[in-house]
Amino acid sequence: MLTAQTKSGTILNLGKEYNKENLADIRSKEVFFCPACGERVSLKLGTQRINHFAHRSGTVCRDFYENETIYHMKGKLQLYQWLVWQGIPAELEFYDPIIKQRPDIVFRYGEEKYALEYQCSPISEEIFIKRTEVYYQQNYNPLWIIGSKHIKAKRNNIFSLSNFVYSFLRKTKDNQLMLPSYCPEEKQFKILSSVRPYSTKNATANITHHLIDKTEIEELLAPQIIHYFNFFKWSLEMEKFMLNWSLHPNPELNRFLREIYVNNLNLYLLPPEIGIPSRRSLFIQTPAFIWQTYFYLDVLQNKIPKELIDLKEVERHFNKRILKNEIIIRRVPQLKNEKSFHAVKEYLFQLEKLGIVIKRSETVFQLRSRISIPKSNREKEERRKEFYQKYGSLLEKI
Repeated sequence: MLTAQTKSGTILNLGKEYNKENLADIRSKEVFFCPACGERVSLKLGTQRINHFAHRSGTVCRDFYENETIYHMKGKLQLYQWLVWQGIPAELEFYDPIIKQRPDIVFRYGEEKYALEYQCSPISEEIFIKRTEVYYQQNYNPLWIIGSKHIKAKRNNIFSLSNFVYSFLRKTKDNQLMLPSYCPEEKQFKILSSVRPYSTKNATANITHHLIDKTEIEELLAPQIIHYFNFFKWSLEMEKFMLNWSLHPNPELNRFLREIYVNNLNLYLLPPEIGIPSRRSLFIQTPAFIWQTYFYLDVLQNKIPKELIDLKEVERHFNKRILKNEIIIRRVPQLKNEKSFHAVKEYLFQLEKLGIVIKRSETVFQLRSRISIPKSNREKEERRKEFYQKYGSLLEKI
């Protein structure tokens, strides 16, 4: 921790400019206490480690959910000094006795009050949701920033993202999705956008880098995001994942393969209309080619052209698959108004663009033409090439 209270109640904030000699002198004269739990803390000074306060051994601070790392303290300190540099009123480690929480930084910008949480250690989804909801209840705007070390780049624009990382997705003022992170070692923000998962853990995404000393708060709260998505690259990654996945049997794979076998489908001969990306596909943890195959089996397979498709029917089938754990949804705490079924509706709108269905009302679609299933690898490749040429640029914009 970077703040402590003296006997007189004064807060000593290590985010302000103190040299080591000043701090050593203060330490020799003062006793320090944790503002949250009231327990004694010690002021640690060193050349290798950042100056900080530490609870004495054997004491427990109920306010702390994680053991602070140097990485975390450095980032928190840099973010605080960055806000102060911009003339933004900010408090480091402000303890709010009403909610019994201590955000890393509380600051005011415009008419809004923000609680900035710089999270470097994984926490449970329940704790993330609880903290977020409590902030909203007390009129704080939560601003969660993840430590950039959790953003695992596998190769160019390919990232390995855990469900914990997905929790940090938030909407900008113009409804774009972005995932903010900060690296104290490189002293820069890294912002992910256009996240399109092709497997449970892997996704294509854009990343932009912003040096902290050249970035203003507005660029973090309302960044100018240029949407760019390479449909061809995403499809290649999905194909590679499908091949690798099929070579390593597991209960999920076996259950899926049994069902498509019973329905005369082949994993390697799925049509290009099954397994396409969408903006909201991240709200479903199950890979797109699996849940879209289930959609085909449950909704489209036995329908004939001009037959109607009711969204209630579609949602009923979707929920049944969820109850049977055949489709796993992904909860994104900061996007409470987004539901996993929105991804299915978005898929229907994509099928409309592809000429498969026609929208008749807000809740009813009509089958226009059936999806043709390839009968050989050669036919599949021909269909795929034709599909990419005809619809590739269209799907990159949806």
